[in-house]
Amino acid sequence: MRTKKTAEYKTIQPFGAVPAFLEANSQGPALVESVAILEYLDETRPDFPLLPKDATGRAVVRALVEAIAMDIQPVCQMRVLKYIGKDKEADWISHFLKEGFTAFEKLLEKTAGKYSYGDSITMADLVLVPQFYNGVRFAVDMSAYPIMSRINNELETVPAFQAAHPTKQPDCPPELR
Repeated sequence: MRTKKTAEYKTIQPFGAVPAFLEANSQGPALVESVAILEYLDETRPDFPLLPKDATGRAVVRALVEAIAMDIQPVCQMRVLKYIGKDKEADWISHFLKEGFTAFEKLLEKTAGKYSYGDSITMADLVLVPQFYNGVRFAVDMSAYPIMSRINNELETVPAFQAAHPTKQPDCPPELR
């Protein structure tokens, strides 16, 4: 299945959106929301934790994740941009990314180390990178967000992040490569 627009894909992900995750040899349903998938991966891959061990650290990382997943990403996703139209797209996304990034940068002032929360990669980094990419893609001046920029630059050196880059995906439109 190369595209999320097919009827076949919608049997897995009724919203026709990404992501959808189905564990190999699983008899269960596909997981269909990013944060739920990240929580599942954290719980089932103990050698690669995505949350800190302590309750406070987990809560802080979850708050960072929600800041992006609930406040920034929903108004900047492709289905919203298609609805508002090409003529308003750039202004819309620039406004909401700048507003969200300004607030997120303030959160990072209190939590960041090498990454969004301390010196280990967490769920917060996994949700940050796609929104940072949107900022670059839609010509937001990312130098206004030095902590986010530093973290993103650090994550770009990690092989898993390199392989997951949108331009490396088989369904990436040619104009974005």
